[in-house]
Amino acid sequence: MESFRLFAAIKIEPQEQFTTTYDFLKQALDFNIIKWVDPGHIHLTLKFIGNTIPEEVPQIQAALTTACEGIKPFELRISKTGIFGSNYNPKVIWFGIESNEMLQQLAQQVSANLETAGILGDRQNFVPHLTIGRIREIRDKKYFQQLMGRFNEVEIQNQIVTGFNLYESLLFREGPVYNVIESYKF
Repeated sequence: MESFRLFAAIKIEPQEQFTTTYDFLKQALDFNIIKWVDPGHIHLTLKFIGNTIPEEVPQIQAALTTACEGIKPFELRISKTGIFGSNYNPKVIWFGIESNEMLQQLAQQVSANLETAGILGDRQNFVPHLTIGRIREIRDKKYFQQLMGRFNEVEIQNQIVTGFNLYESLLFREGPVYNVIESYKF
């Protein structure tokens, strides 16, 4: 049976400081094995929905439309760089998102409305971040830790958020392709 791999996310539009920081990290760590996320694909996932049959898509779209109620445009502040995993076994490099009441409310409404519509998706807690690289191997852990420490408090960019998208994710060897199924505005 045909299915779609879906997620709801805010599209990030990299600005100069974002690109400069990303490019510096990528170049400084190029002797490691890291799968860098294409800057044009960087997004803030509100909810990973997962494999979905076509008949479920209209109820997902309705749930996401309802999730916009009471949400006003807000400023997304991207700052800090960090890792998921331990210092000795890092898995993901990310840019952080400063705590934001409107963002938290949006993520909660997206999750609650999808659950009400019978779409459970993943059980992960919402930890706002932007994945910029997936680590396969770090060859010099001490250098890596020092470099990441230099960037853990850096200001990266601010972006006004006026909506989000429902995406279909297509996975290919060369990397994922994200198709917008529907856009939602506040």
